[in-house]
Amino acid sequence: MTFEVSNNVTLLFDFWEVHSAAGMAVSVIVVLLLTVFYELLKVWRVWLSSNSVLPRSQTPPPYTRSSSIQTDSNSALEYAPSEAPLAPKESFFPKTRNSWLLHAVQSLLHLLQVSLGYTLMLCVMSYNTWIFLGVVLGSVLGYFLSVPLIGHAQ
Repeated sequence: MTFEVSNNVTLLFDFWEVHSAAGMAVSVIVVLLLTVFYELLKVWRVWLSSNSVLPRSQTPPPYTRSSSIQTDSNSALEYAPSEAPLAPKESFFPKTRNSWLLHAVQSLLHLLQVSLGYTLMLCVMSYNTWIFLGVVLGSVLGYFLSVPLIGHAQ
């Protein structure tokens, strides 16, 4: 299969058939907006997880340097990762009702992000150049709009 420049395409479902330049323009705008929403959703999930109250494991490294080993502070052998315990010391599961609610919201947002990502992938797999450009430009626009929001929100 190769990319084609055409106004005739079926996107995702049989009822989304495009047969004109105006229909293609509307379809590209819809796909572009979905991609912008996808990028905003990614950034929102990062912001939400960085500001969440979910318990995080703050365990110190299990192995520290002995005083007999003379290495500089930038040494890659500072800690022995193979000696780290496999099981976390703290429970992963949230302990309060608000933590469970936050975890449920993050899980639903993850479901939405994955579903939207695969939907956009299927749009690109229509091998229509205009739809592909709509996804790429939407991704760029969404990133351009959403990343500064993280800096302002913190």
